[in-house]
Amino acid sequence: MTGPTSASWWFRAKDGRQTLWQPPNPALIVWMVAWALGHLDLSSAHEAALTGVRHGALIAWALDEVVRGDSPFRRVLGAVVLAFQVVAIA
Repeated sequence: MTGPTSASWWFRAKDGRQTLWQPPNPALIVWMVAWALGHLDLSSAHEAALTGVRHGALIAWALDEVVRGDSPFRRVLGAVVLAFQVVAIA
């Protein structure tokens, strides 16, 4: 069975490979660094800037996944993260 009810369909790339994990792309690396820096004792101005960077990086990553995600799972995950970021900003 090769449809949405099949677990393998959710994780299969457009070229037929299984894609359970891949190295993070630059937007996720920016988010990880900003997240780590956010755990330091920073001034409120720096904290606000890092919050903006974190939201921006996740939005960039999510849009990239929605548009170019390798598998249906990654495209749905991108849409979910994008929705959460829009709600968090609003």
